[in-house]
Amino acid sequence: METDAALSILTALAHPTRLATFRLLVQHEPDGLSTGQLVEASGLSQSTFSTHLAVLVKAGLVVPEKRGRQQIQRVSIDALRGLMLFLAKDCCEGRAELCEPLLAELACC
Repeated sequence: METDAALSILTALAHPTRLATFRLLVQHEPDGLSTGQLVEASGLSQSTFSTHLAVLVKAGLVVPEKRGRQQIQRVSIDALRGLMLFLAKDCCEGRAELCEPLLAELACC
């Protein structure tokens, strides 16, 4: 991942509504949630929420899927993986053992 792409993703997540939406979608992978379910969970109006969703889609974090008459929103696991690798790649001067506690914490959840 390039720096500009990472900055785009981090900027998209730098808002409470967008971060909460992204985290909710991560919890519902691989099925995703309908846009209506996300609007309801956010407590915002449809138009206000749509603005936030558009930012997440533009950053490549959320991928909309048409399923019948519903628009299902899913997380781009590739984008999440790319950001995590970008942030941790040069961790601890290449001493991978220093990242083991982080990996162990992720594995337990």
